[in-house]
Amino acid sequence: MFEKIAEDSLLYDFYGELLTARQKDVMKLYHEENLSLSEIADEFGISRQGVHDALKNAEKALMEYEEKLGLIKRFIEKRASMAALNSELNRMIEHNKENSELDRELTGIKDIIESLEQ
Repeated sequence: MFEKIAEDSLLYDFYGELLTARQKDVMKLYHEENLSLSEIADEFGISRQGVHDALKNAEKALMEYEEKLGLIKRFIEKRASMAALNSELNRMIEHNKENSELDRELTGIKDIIESLEQ
């Protein structure tokens, strides 16, 4: 369940602005404000089923955006590559402690990578 919540949150972070105003509102109230379907239904004056359908349609739209654009997939791949690169740099820095010039250069590269990760 936590994995589904995290996935929905990530999809919303990347593609939320592409949803309709109603879909964004329903997603925000459900996922960020933790309101129940009934509470959201009361808020909008619609049925609980209407809220459920709006959520499912929004989630489907977000998944379709990811399938077409692949931004999250690329983001995750880049983070993994950066982590691997950072790990290799740490290994190289530790291995080359005696060579202060190389150590400074490797540390500089590591600092750049860390800034890109943020």
